[in-house]
Amino acid sequence: MQKFEKLLTEYFAATDKTIQKQAEDKLWQLYGTTGAVLIMDMSGFSLVTQKYGIVYYLSMIYRMQQITRPTVEKHNGTIVKFVADNVFARFDEPAQAIDAVIEINNLLDKENQKTPDLWDIQVAAGIDYGNFLLTDDDDYFGDVVNKASKLGEDIARGGEILVTQDAMNRVESSTDYKREHLEFTVSGIKLNTYSIHY
Repeated sequence: MQKFEKLLTEYFAATDKTIQKQAEDKLWQLYGTTGAVLIMDMSGFSLVTQKYGIVYYLSMIYRMQQITRPTVEKHNGTIVKFVADNVFARFDEPAQAIDAVIEINNLLDKENQKTPDLWDIQVAAGIDYGNFLLTDDDDYFGDVVNKASKLGEDIARGGEILVTQDAMNRVESSTDYKREHLEFTVSGIKLNTYSIHY
């Protein structure tokens, strides 16, 4: 990430707007890409941890990751990172991300049937599509990452998939799942969103 950080430093240190713009343009030229961003969050972290302890919840996170990684890859996605009980992934197209989350939810439902209710795992998902910066070590940054995060971590409930209008515009209308239009305002950002029903 050294080159990325160097360009950020140049941008921040620039007193001349032309030099600042050149650093910004260089960042987008070298690291800019377009695609679908998926961010998932496990439901109930605070409550479960408080009731059963962190080791209990870490074991649930591990189980979720064991299901999530191969399913994301099966749908031509890439896991960017796992952070605590969050999943950050990217895909070429939103439909791939939606299909991956539907399969993850179905697999988690099957897994949950094998264990007592207190071991149940549910994930909330947010998906957006657009331009973002993808660093050399495959981390990502941008407005689409922020929007997917707001949807997946702050708004969606367990088992829910929320998709922005920009992402939904890329999805064929012939897909099998139904869409419910919703609008949210989070941190001053208005989000035209669809809840996916399958």
